[in-house]
Amino acid sequence: MKTLQILLVDDEPLLLESLEIILTHHKMKITGTAQNGLEALSILSKKTCDLALVDLNMKGMGGIELIATMKSQYPTVKILVLTTFYDDNNITQAISNGADGYLLKDSGKDAILGAISQIMEGRNVIDSKVMQRLAVLVSGKSQKSVCHNVGPDNDKRQSYDIKKCPTTYIDLVDTMTNREKEICTLLAQGLTNRQIADMLYISEGTVKNYISSIYDKTGIHDRVKLIVAING
Repeated sequence: MKTLQILLVDDEPLLLESLEIILTHHKMKITGTAQNGLEALSILSKKTCDLALVDLNMKGMGGIELIATMKSQYPTVKILVLTTFYDDNNITQAISNGADGYLLKDSGKDAILGAISQIMEGRNVIDSKVMQRLAVLVSGKSQKSVCHNVGPDNDKRQSYDIKKCPTTYIDLVDTMTNREKEICTLLAQGLTNRQIADMLYISEGTVKNYISSIYDKTGIHDRVKLIVAING
């Protein structure tokens, strides 16, 4: 089994040391440690890694800018945000820029290890407090938009920052039925397909069909990014 190579990015030396001890003990290799985004990019220019644990609030290049740069220059590297901040702006920007997971620093060792494992399996991981915040954002909005950038050969790629969208806007909410809007809100609350089915007294297969329809209408095929896009 391949040894995971991890990059640690945080401006707290004690936390870096603690994470290095924990992850090394669990058979992971630390590619390097950095205290800001520029140091992290310097390490990545010389070494490879599978996943980066990234703080958001750092002097110089912070985590939000680093995430966007890493996803552009090193798209195969997974990114797990590990921070104390879960305000609306940081959550939406981090996820929109490509973060694969978002945990709070008080989550604990087991949560961090579990998140790393899930992300490497291709799943998004969101802290329960962060997911609750996303649910509030969605429930408090009635009409939001998402932009689709149309590239060569009519290839549509999602852009989740409305202010940076140069082309066409569609109203996400107005394209959905009332049931689809309801399911979006339940998705934002972190409910599984089974839980949604039980709550709405419909079959799990019907829930999957609704979600598929939502994905088709929005062009977004990821639950977390869907929530962020609806929030705008």
